[in-house]
Amino acid sequence: MKPLSCAVLTVIISVALGVTTSSSAQTSHVADVLEKLWADDMEVAVPKMPVLTKADALKFARSGRMRFLTYRTSDIRVRVYDNAAVVTGRLQRTRSMNGQEISDDWRFTKTYVRESGQWRVVAFHSCES
Repeated sequence: MKPLSCAVLTVIISVALGVTTSSSAQTSHVADVLEKLWADDMEVAVPKMPVLTKADALKFARSGRMRFLTYRTSDIRVRVYDNAAVVTGRLQRTRSMNGQEISDDWRFTKTYVRESGQWRVVAFHSCES
């Protein structure tokens, strides 16, 4: 897999460490990075939500309605097949949304494809662990 850019690594490290902010500038920056990482036809399927398109997910990310209080991944396994890669693992997170704290414990699969030399997420699926 091609090494991730500094901006993407910053987002991943911030999320993994539970760094949160209410700053609209930082929320916008995170969404801008995700916009570059996600393929135009990406789909997100997570428990208790409708399937989201890239546009849906970006709109939600930019809204600032959800803040991560903790975000931990474990059991990560990466498999690369030419121009595709599959990442599986466990995601445990606590988030604040609409004044409530919500905890998730999920197993996930994230699928990447390499387009024009860039790795892009084309699908993210999770289920209750």
